Amino acid sequence: MKKTYAQMTPEELRQEIANLKEKARKAEQLGIVNEFAVYERKALMAQAYLMDPSLIKPGEIYRIDGAPGEYFKVEYLKGRFAWGFRLNGENFEEALPISMLSPLKAGE
Repeated sequence: MKKTYAQMTPEELRQEIANLKEKARKAEQLGIVNEFAVYERKALMAQAYLMDPSLIKPGEIYRIDGAPGEYFKVEYLKGRFAWGFRLNGENFEEALPISMLSPLKAGE
């Protein structure tokens, strides 16, 4: 029976991420866009389990990896997801895997 990401060791997670990225690369080469997106999202979820959720602070603003110029204000955390709002967005609450968030550097 397959383990969940929460049950995997860091080494197993890294191997899973590598496998998913390889599958995503192959899907992209074959032009299967939907499959590519699924594998990319699964890899992001696995990466979230390698992160310490305590590093993401409610009330803080983070950069969204893979979305240049977009920022996300975290309202609260639930599991490996940060819930909040995109700045200058449509102002609806959404959840992003914590692996998609990068802290802003000083002066930005």
